[in-house]
Amino acid sequence: MRLKSQLDTKELLLLESETKSQGKNMVVAYILWYFLGYFGGHRFYMKKTGSAIAMLILSITLIGMIATFIWWIVDAFLLHNWVKEHNRQVEAKIVNQLISAPKQPPAPYSF
Repeated sequence: MRLKSQLDTKELLLLESETKSQGKNMVVAYILWYFLGYFGGHRFYMKKTGSAIAMLILSITLIGMIATFIWWIVDAFLLHNWVKEHNRQVEAKIVNQLISAPKQPPAPYSF
């Protein structure tokens, strides 16, 4: 990202910290996919609420379970990109906030 090169060391550390706290964790996403994937747990985590509710409703019936199983397998391959894209968007938002924030001059030394 070109804008990222305009940040100083302090701002880069702040960016990394905020991205970790606001972003999604890949391990958590895959744990939710593995254990609660039939019920859309990973999709709720990724804020894909509409499709998560659809998975939850589909998993109630036998025919729906078959469809949900296929959907669950496909999501295993999509989840990695969802997390990366979400974190990329969070990082871009934070970088824009840092760049648009007015720069404060360093505080004078006092003895």
